[in-house]
Amino acid sequence: MQITYKKLWKLLIDRDMSKQQLKEVAGISSASIAKLGKGENITTDVLLKICDALDCQIEDILETVKNSEDEK
Repeated sequence: MQITYKKLWKLLIDRDMSKQQLKEVAGISSASIAKLGKGENITTDVLLKICDALDCQIEDILETVKNSEDEK
């Protein structure tokens, strides 16, 4: 399984917010934004900062998906 942040990007679009604005409001680094954009692992601390900044729950910004290797 892997984590996808598509829900986060949709939430930003719905709120008319850019990644740069998220970075500033949540107080996270450019490296964290880059990792999110690539779908890489990120610390729960960063995820909680995003949730706090957007006033949402963690399930509102990420979801788990099966990758093709899991099906074999």
